[in-house]
Amino acid sequence: MYQARDIRAKVPAASRQRILDQGREVLGVEAQALTLQRDALDEDFARAVELILATQGRVVVSGMGKSGHIARKMAATFASTGTPAIFVHPGEAAHGDLGMLLAGDLLVVLSSSGATPELGPIMTYARDLGCPIVAISAQRHSPMARLASAAIILPKVRETCPVNISPTTSTTLMLALGDALAVATMSMRGITRAELERLHPGGHIGLRLLPVNDIMHVGDRLPLVVATTPMREVLLIMTEKSLGIAGVLDGDGRLVGTVTDGDLRRNIDRLLNSVAGDVMTRHPKTVPDGTYAEDAKAILAANKITALFVMDHDRPDTPIGLIHIHDFNRIGMN
Repeated sequence: MYQARDIRAKVPAASRQRILDQGREVLGVEAQALTLQRDALDEDFARAVELILATQGRVVVSGMGKSGHIARKMAATFASTGTPAIFVHPGEAAHGDLGMLLAGDLLVVLSSSGATPELGPIMTYARDLGCPIVAISAQRHSPMARLASAAIILPKVRETCPVNISPTTSTTLMLALGDALAVATMSMRGITRAELERLHPGGHIGLRLLPVNDIMHVGDRLPLVVATTPMREVLLIMTEKSLGIAGVLDGDGRLVGTVTDGDLRRNIDRLLNSVAGDVMTRHPKTVPDGTYAEDAKAILAANKITALFVMDHDRPDTPIGLIHIHDFNRIGMN
């Protein structure tokens, strides 16, 4: 059986410190570069967002090499924030994939040098179709920047590799600019949280944007009693529902309190001679239906409680569901 070796034993402490210093230097250089990029944003950035907002088709993003990997991520970020977008490989574009670019689309091209030859055919085709072009480059007077409708220029910074060649700082700037373009576009469009929910049904983001209505206990699963219910019966209902709580209703079906395991312990001496109204905690914490799961979970944590009744949106005193801390664990939202 393979056993992992403790590599640290072979690395002198001085070498480890050098590794840490190198890592911190890289992060420091790139952090400074991002600050320079932020301060250098000009009208071309605003123009780029305006062009994207005016686009009737899709945002088509293209780049070669490391810039191509950033372009793929940029297209994915646009799509996930409400702007239809695709990635087109410039090499494949010259061999038939130019057909993926349509009139009404907008082309975003990435190249630090601004002179990547593989981008020539797709930019020429976009120009012939009348598609606006947004260029991201470190060279303001490059062929790519001159052909663009808006050119976002990277500041003059060094790559973090020892010989200042491997794309590192420049691709970090491109990645951040892609996020900035997508988020600015999303903000100007007024994309709502509900719209994002439809775009992110899976994964942790999908769980965070899930409404409590999708996971709450309803109907016969609700532990509900009235204020005059004897505590013997309340205990049976709480045991049957196994949620550690019972909601107490008035004669009109409005929630006026809750009985929790804590209330049972606090009233143990007089419990079996009492009714729900004697033992309940008044003004319990609740949430309206439609509340996002992550918000409900935060309320539970902030108040150190384990369950919340979910109230009808149109009748805010009427419970329609119950959310328990275990429900979040059940769906993987730990």
